[in-house]
Amino acid sequence: MDKHELAAFLRARRERLRPEDVGLPSGTRRRTPGLRREEVAVLAHISTEYYVRLEQARAPRPSAEVLAGIAGTLRLTDAESDHLHLLAGTARTRTASIRREVRPSILAVVDRLPLTAAIVLAADFEVLAWNPLAAALMEDFALRDRRDRNLARQAFPVGGTGGASEPPYGIADGAEFRHQVVKQLRTTLAQHPSDPEVVALVDELRTGNAEFERLWSRHDVQPAPVLTKTFHHPSVGPVTVDCDSLALVDGDQFLVLYTAPQGSPDADALALLGMLTARAAASD
Repeated sequence: MDKHELAAFLRARRERLRPEDVGLPSGTRRRTPGLRREEVAVLAHISTEYYVRLEQARAPRPSAEVLAGIAGTLRLTDAESDHLHLLAGTARTRTASIRREVRPSILAVVDRLPLTAAIVLAADFEVLAWNPLAAALMEDFALRDRRDRNLARQAFPVGGTGGASEPPYGIADGAEFRHQVVKQLRTTLAQHPSDPEVVALVDELRTGNAEFERLWSRHDVQPAPVLTKTFHHPSVGPVTVDCDSLALVDGDQFLVLYTAPQGSPDADALALLGMLTARAAASD
């Protein structure tokens, strides 16, 4: 049970609600945003003293029934409720460290997708594997050290002051991508709280990038939706692709596929990138 993260998460979720969101009169002006602690306790059918101790990181582990009551009161989404159980220690955590070795069968799938840019990501955004079209669309990850093949580090460079960072690979939705990175890293840290690389990465970004710290303090967690991304490529111009992230069976890795509708200008641009890559490889 991570008492301090649980306390911070509960405070953040409580402060985003208004009394009218849960059927209470708004009443007079409040000194602080959100519901009062005693209101959450009454609606969740627990004692005010116990809920206060939860938000002060002083309470013993809550039961699943108590967590269900709090989740309902705070109007948590399914993803937020799962995160609440993770922090409270009532959900199964995964192995101590993220699995970073990609199964041969997944590597074979990546290599057999000539018209699809495909990468395999670890849960902390380290790029573990990629095919030639992904290298052409994004970059040749083989030219980077393993530490620098992390998309979170690219999205939040150390020394960032909180202004808009330059999005990696010229993607058009840089702000949304950065927010998704923070959400996923928060879930990853809750699932692997003793993985030294994950802990070090989060600490590095929190202390080294003001924008990351600002987003981290929101305590947002949400699964990444299916997205459409536009890459501004220096050779072929803008390329809009569908981006599908598939969780692999072990849960620590994601197969990310970038595709374009057959016959579209974007599919032609991907095919041109593939030809340029093959031609460059043949000339080496």
